Parts: sequence; structure tokens; C-alpha cells
Amino acid sequence: MMVVVTNNAPPRLRGRLAVWLLEVRAGVYIGTYSARTREMIAEQVTLMIEDGDAVIAWAAPNDAGFDFQTCGRNRRMPVDFDGLKLVAFHPPGENGSRST
Repeated sequence: MMVVVTNNAPPRLRGRLAVWLLEVRAGVYIGTYSARTREMIAEQVTLMIEDGDAVIAWAAPNDAGFDFQTCGRNRRMPVDFDGLKLVAFHPPGENGSRST
């Protein structure tokens, strides 16, 4: 299972995501794909997000049971803390960049 949540995504990206995933709410897409297909979708989101931002989460065999990555101008950035992925919240004006 994977979930993609977008904010301020260009129509071209939203259309591309709708080809692969089900849009259950505006900007929220879900689906079940292999790791290879998930990586292809994540690459397209990263390349096409422009001024928006996105988070991609998927089921993973780790302690949390999931993993995630962010891309675009996002104040919430993933940070590894002793093998556990947490979220750092940057102050306004310190927008993050693309991250995994």
C-alpha cells in the first residue's frame, strides 16, 4: 500500500497520479504497487511537483511498519534518529528542499 499526499500540485502531476492511483480526496492518492513501480511514481512526483510539496508513504518491513519521503517546498522533513524516521518541523522561511 502506498499513499501520496500533495499540496499545490500542478494539474499535470495530478493527472499523472490519477493514472496510477485512486484519488480518494483532493490531493490524496492511494494504491498498491511493487517497490519498483512505487519508486517510478515517487520519481515522477519529485520531478513534476514544481512549487508544491508532497509526502509519499508506503508499507515497509521495519519497526514502524511504514516508510516515507517528502519532496518539494515542505517544512516537515524526515530525519533519521537511531534508525527510526521522525519528522523535523522547520520554522517559517526555512523551507526544506527535496529529501528522502
